[in-house]
Amino acid sequence: MTKIFRFEMAHAINGYPGKCKEIHGHSYELHVTVAPVSMPQHLIPGTGLVMDFKELKAIVHECVIQPFDHCLVLSKEFIKSHNFSDYENILDWDYEPSVENLILYIRQVLRERLPAHVRLVRLKLFETRDSYAEWEV
Repeated sequence: MTKIFRFEMAHAINGYPGKCKEIHGHSYELHVTVAPVSMPQHLIPGTGLVMDFKELKAIVHECVIQPFDHCLVLSKEFIKSHNFSDYENILDWDYEPSVENLILYIRQVLRERLPAHVRLVRLKLFETRDSYAEWEV
């Protein structure tokens, strides 16, 4: 099963030789796909659900949307070389907040929070309509 989420976030890539070195924002779209830990031979017993969409929504909201939505995410290296003392809602990261690093972070936090009977099988994070990072088991 897959659920799609959207959030707005700004970032900059420290040391990048192009426009991405400047603070800029994206309208991100995140596709989260989960499956049962053990795939049944025929049909899913009981309710027939891998998990309730509401439960997945709550987990993703807590782990991804709440911390990132309308936030500026910058590496500690970027912050060291600029003055951000008057800004709020800044997340400082040990790594550059590229779409590749974001998807790996999202994979880590969702794996830690999903119920034991559910496994994360695919993530797709769109930075623009036609540019995205994808992770799959």
